[in-house]
Amino acid sequence: MSLSVFDLIRISCDSLRGNRLRSALTTLGVFMGVTAVSATMQVRTISTAVISQEIQKREAPQVQAGMWSRDGKRLRVEDLDYLKSRLTGVQAIGTSAGIDYEASIIFEQKEGTANVSAVSEDYLQIAGRSILQGRFFSEADFTSYRSVAVIDEVLREQIFEEINPVGKRIFYQGRLYVIIGLVDTKLQYRDEEPSGEILVPMSLYAALTGRHNIGMMLIRPQQMEQMNDLEEQVKQLLTQRYPEGNIYTWNNVQDILEQKKTLDMVSRALLAVGAVALLVGGVGIANITIAAVMERTPEIGLRRAIGATSGDIMFQFILEAAILSLIGGVLAISTVHGLTVIVADRFELPYEFERKTAGLALGSALLVGVGAGFLPAMQASKLDPVQALRSR
Repeated sequence: MSLSVFDLIRISCDSLRGNRLRSALTTLGVFMGVTAVSATMQVRTISTAVISQEIQKREAPQVQAGMWSRDGKRLRVEDLDYLKSRLTGVQAIGTSAGIDYEASIIFEQKEGTANVSAVSEDYLQIAGRSILQGRFFSEADFTSYRSVAVIDEVLREQIFEEINPVGKRIFYQGRLYVIIGLVDTKLQYRDEEPSGEILVPMSLYAALTGRHNIGMMLIRPQQMEQMNDLEEQVKQLLTQRYPEGNIYTWNNVQDILEQKKTLDMVSRALLAVGAVALLVGGVGIANITIAAVMERTPEIGLRRAIGATSGDIMFQFILEAAILSLIGGVLAISTVHGLTVIVADRFELPYEFERKTAGLALGSALLVGVGAGFLPAMQASKLDPVQALRSR
């Protein structure tokens, strides 16, 4: 007659309590392994969150390209079409030209400072910025050379405070501009201080200055991981087009790419250490299961003689391994979570308990524990009852 699950759990717990030192040492091995695995996952999770926060503060990942030559030649609008037809892995491409830095901006009786840039129609998509109020430049703004501008949140706070800036008129270098939109503030590089910003249509800038070059090309890749390859493509194509020009390129997330690369290397190393520690715990479970089978051979024979099936015997030993793994895993996850909360609060790091991460760590502990105890459990289930009883 087969025993119920609850009876098997009770018998397994009684058996583990019968040899508390061995059970505690085995649980400790599992605890150390799961702690290493769980800590590795938490390090990666927090590091990824920190990187995501940094990316959110900046403009979208993009390659920037320009050209300098002794004869004064610069990149032109035709070069955009040239690159569009040849580049791969591109999400958006456009232009930007820095006009003035820390320029004086006047609204009624108030004065603020801002960086002034001329941009193309695709700038918002390239920079990953959002319109908070109003609108961005339309095709008509470019073709009609309208004296319109889009400002960011920092400039709004400087000269408009709580007033809605859309529709208001500002003066820059004695020229009137009508504000048609407000965009969120984004940084270009790490540790850059946010400053006021004004965007104007590239066509207006060309008409006012008589300059028909496009300043900088901005190319946004489909995936940030493609950044270095895209940068190499851009430089190679422009060098072929202008062999005598000095082509320069860079991207705004090089430090983040290096951080991600370092994080991947460290995570793999720590995960390998955690896997080794977890396997050591599994060896401990296998040892205790083998020892338990040898010590309890008469007990196994007696239970078989009074009706226990081979499945009951096998399930009991697997259950004992699972209980030790479960206890060690839960203690490890709780400990790592508590320590992570303390560290995150101390250093103001983004942290949120993830059930998926905890489940993966606990699942790995159970997998190792049950896997380690499976063969000894199967050996116990195949013992001959008569031979087992004779070993008393």
